Amino acid sequence: MTEPFLSVEHVTKRFRSDGHEIVALDDVSLVVESGECHAIIGESGSGKSTLGNLILGIEQPTSGLVRFKSEVVSGRRRPLRLKRAIQLIQQNPLSALNSRRTVGQSVRLALDVHHIGERAHRRRRVIELLGEVGLPAEYADRRPRGLSGGERQRIAVSRALACKPELLVLDEPTSALDVLVQARVLQLLMQTRRQYGLTYLFITHDLAVVRGIADRVSVFQKGRLVEAGSTDEIFAAPRNPYTRRLLSAIPVVTAEEARHRDQFRSAAEPNVAETDD
Repeated sequence: MTEPFLSVEHVTKRFRSDGHEIVALDDVSLVVESGECHAIIGESGSGKSTLGNLILGIEQPTSGLVRFKSEVVSGRRRPLRLKRAIQLIQQNPLSALNSRRTVGQSVRLALDVHHIGERAHRRRRVIELLGEVGLPAEYADRRPRGLSGGERQRIAVSRALACKPELLVLDEPTSALDVLVQARVLQLLMQTRRQYGLTYLFITHDLAVVRGIADRVSVFQKGRLVEAGSTDEIFAAPRNPYTRRLLSAIPVVTAEEARHRDQFRSAAEPNVAETDD
């Protein structure tokens, strides 16, 4: 039997805050297959970003394991090759880019840290990477604060690609962008995924985005995984009342979408036999 590309196995994560214990993730297990876009959805506080941080090694699980290609990666020390293989694209690229560095310096830093390519040729590789995300060579000498949100997010993508990753964790990568720019960045992400054969863990609260890009969906509520399945299954016949409530709130623009929304809203009406406990 083939080992999963990425597996989360009975992971629980607890935090202490003001003397109280907060359970951010509660016995969560899921599998992400190679090459897929796996969406993690749920409202704020559902544990989505905590899961991403565990996979990236930013946080450590209280219990349970995270495996990448059968190797346990949930220990406190992660080798550089794993940091290179699993990269992050954040919600706000401005906070992820050092304002004191030029765009070229930020992208080149990834090449330097991970010893990618010959030192003498790294400047040329920076220009190539910017071109791959639709930015001209002169952007290498500009600074992040002088760029638009969409341009900064393209730079974040180019920096992640510089590491030649296998898995991208995308934490709300388009939520800070306006609708038109969001569509362009999503198109870039999907094109990049196909071109490089990448696997995406796409963390978002925006189900309208999920419907267009994800292969599989895992739904989180208050730290628990409450439903999982293919995108078609989740959107056509959600089983959990919480999932139905999320789907009923999706903005609609067509009559077909309105019909689905009304169907979900009807199904999500309170029922004494249904609880979220």
